[in-house]
Parts: sequence; C-alpha cells; structure tokens
Amino acid sequence: MTRLASPSCATCPSRQHHLLRCCAEADMDAIAQHKTSQRYLAGQTIFDEGSRPAGLYCVHEGRIKITKSGGDGKEQIIRLGKSGDLLGYRALVAGSLHATSAIALTDCTVCLIPKRIFGQQLSGNPHFSAALLQLLAADLGDSAMRMLHLAYKPVRERLAEALLLLLRTYRAATDSDATPFTISISREDLGALMGTTKETTTRMLSEFKQEGMLTTRGSAITILAPAQLDQIATMFD
Repeated sequence: MTRLASPSCATCPSRQHHLLRCCAEADMDAIAQHKTSQRYLAGQTIFDEGSRPAGLYCVHEGRIKITKSGGDGKEQIIRLGKSGDLLGYRALVAGSLHATSAIALTDCTVCLIPKRIFGQQLSGNPHFSAALLQLLAADLGDSAMRMLHLAYKPVRERLAEALLLLLRTYRAATDSDATPFTISISREDLGALMGTTKETTTRMLSEFKQEGMLTTRGSAITILAPAQLDQIATMFD
C-alpha cells in the first residue's frame, strides 16, 4: 500500500456515483480537502472483515473483490468492485465492524472519505440519505438473489452466471457486444465467486471450452459466446 497525491474529485469516476452526485459543490470541496488516497497492489487488503470502519472508500481505478470468510475459513466472493464504486458504507451506517473484506484483484487507487465527513452528509443532506437507503435496499435484494442462486442452481449454471457477472462488471463501456471479453482471474477466485472448489471450477471451464463458449490461456479467460452463457445461467430462473 502506497499513499499518493489524491486524484481530482472533479474527474474521478466515483464523482458520478448517484450517492456523491447528491453532494453540493461546497460539500465536494470539503471531501476533496479531507480525503486521502492509497495505491494498492494486486492481492493487498483495503479493509479487513472485523475491522473498524475508517470512512467511505471510493474506487478511482482498479478491480476489487468483496469477500466473506465461512466457518471453515474458505473465502466466498460476494461482490465485485470497479472504478467508480463506493465501498464500506454498510458498516458506517450500522455503526458496526466491517462484515466483509475488500481485496485488490488488480493494482488499484482508492480514496478514503473520513467517517466524520460521511456522517455530516448523512445527517445534513436528505438527498444523500435517501440515495444511501436506495443503495442499501438494492444491495439487500442482490444479496438475497445471490444466496438463492447459490442454494439451488447447479454448478454449470453458476459458472455461466459468474462469467457473465465478470463481463458485465468489467467490460469497457467502449467495447461492443461483439467484441470478445478477456479477463485474468485465478481459478480460486472464480470458484469463490461461484461457490465451489478450484478443482470443480477448472473442470467446468474445460467443458465450456470444449463447447466453444470460451478460450483460456493461463489465468486469462476469453468469453466467446455470452448469449449461450446467458441461456445456461437463466435455465432455472
């Protein structure tokens, strides 16, 4: 982790997040004055499960996994983060310790808005509070749907769903639907995202590869047939 000069809030992708769009210019000036920025290398932890929240994290650039440890110590990826996303707000609202960890999947730049500044917006900006409630409600709905899918969908369907989630989260906005999407992700992380083992993930990827839906090279996966993956992923919906 390396501290660096803070990126400009005016050009930061997080500035376009619907939560921060609720902040007046004077409030954004205060945020810019008090925030700090860190550079994290791939694999480094941004915040730990069970730690005390320091503030609101704004992802300036990079890819992040939000994880939860099971009773057996195995990691489950419950969410993916990207440029423009906000992290850590649930613990701030609940006044609790972080229930999850945030870990860099790639080299990342992340800004931290101090807890005090976040609290000022929460108590003094009704538009900010309303947008935060909508964000929390959407998170709750996504979590419930994900738990349901992990409980009843077969592994084949869960792999297709995980690959589509990676595509929809990380494909560049300038890429067309016809452009093959490639992402590097370890088999352990892909298994943690779909709720299964590395060995099962590797076997299912080989099946998808034989069926022409993707290609692999090392940790890189290139999706060739998203429509076919979507048919598999929604088979039980």
